[in-house]
Amino acid sequence: MAVSVPVDGEGFLINREDWTEEVARALAKADDFEITDEIMGYILEARRMYENDGVVPPIRKFAKAVGVSTKDLYALFKKGPMKLICKWGGLPKPTGCV
Repeated sequence: MAVSVPVDGEGFLINREDWTEEVARALAKADDFEITDEIMGYILEARRMYENDGVVPPIRKFAKAVGVSTKDLYALFKKGPMKLICKWGGLPKPTGCV
């Protein structure tokens, strides 16, 4: 599954309109990560929150919204859960994330 969409130097989509679930899976695969249904659920929820609020949710607010702890998110993603959720979800890089 080779998906070709323009990304920046860190692998974030340049055009949010290019996002699809297939693109998300390809972006994750490029990071040697497999998107499970659980992870796709987090991506879709982050996208919904972004559409509603116009900003990427902070990890604590996001974790509370999806009913997990930040510790659970870090265990699942290993590092930078919101950065990866946003990257694979076609959202802007989270603020405070360097």
